[in-house]
Amino acid sequence: MPLKNYCVLKARVTGKKLATKNSPHYQVLLEDEAGSKHRIAINVMSQLAPSELLYYFTDNFEHELIDRIKEADLPSGFTPVPSEPNGLALDFVRRNLFDSALMKPLPFDLPGPDNDLNEKLDFYITKALNDPGAELYAFGERWGPESNRKDQYFGFLPGSGIHDIHMNQGNEGKFRADNGTWQDGGMLLHFTQTDEWVALFLAFQSQSFHTDEQGNPMAGAPSPATSEKDLYIIAALVSPGGSEEEKVYLLNATSATISLDGYMLTDKLERGLPLDGLQAGAGEVVIVPVTGDQFQLSNNGGTLSLLDPTGKNIAGVSYTKSQASRKGRLIVF
Repeated sequence: MPLKNYCVLKARVTGKKLATKNSPHYQVLLEDEAGSKHRIAINVMSQLAPSELLYYFTDNFEHELIDRIKEADLPSGFTPVPSEPNGLALDFVRRNLFDSALMKPLPFDLPGPDNDLNEKLDFYITKALNDPGAELYAFGERWGPESNRKDQYFGFLPGSGIHDIHMNQGNEGKFRADNGTWQDGGMLLHFTQTDEWVALFLAFQSQSFHTDEQGNPMAGAPSPATSEKDLYIIAALVSPGGSEEEKVYLLNATSATISLDGYMLTDKLERGLPLDGLQAGAGEVVIVPVTGDQFQLSNNGGTLSLLDPTGKNIAGVSYTKSQASRKGRLIVF
């Protein structure tokens, strides 16, 4: 079944422990404003082959999720997160948090500097540890409080924390029961003095990046998604000026015409705009007018996805509230 206690934990980094072969999780000690301690356990090795995790880290994260977090003004400590779109929940497949083709596999421990997952995690966690203004947001499943049990790594009581800080869908085999949509794990670091946001996302190579409404892998889906696409979302007019209408611009990168019958654009609430009757000529851009009252390009920031006739998300982008505020100007992705 999906995660039972999907949460985000907001707190300060106060300690850390690197993963080892006997304990394949990078451990982070956190403390909230009330003085309560918590631990987050970050997987650095898979139980299923191949053992190396996929990672995507960026120290300049710009996404509509940041707008939602700022609007929520989260308190320090735990906040339950509904597993639904247009809130705080993470979904690697549907929220277009990043291009999954940019995820790379990496062993957790290798000789030499800055060449394994342990060290890459440690770089950012150490930076947050040394910055009193840094705030960590960990998304995953909560455990505790364990009133009769000290934390096994840092010794505080009661034991408390978050795990499953990775993609939580697209699993087969014994982990299929964990699948669900809008419940993926991840970490954001906010360096408040510079308003810099760092994003840290992890997935297992055994997981699929195309999933159905239950978070189960779809047949024939690549893992991870391939970087070469036939169709791209290249721009959108989100805030028209004057008598203009909202538009989405799609590029056909192939040498053949593609019929868009059965294709659909979806917005941040997963509402659909069918593209039946349209076609994209070879190497050409097709302009899709946004019609009807259901599908909308939100002026408060949002996501935009292109689904193929089988329902796979084959192209996805996001835009921020700031980008959407520029009247009459295209947002170029």
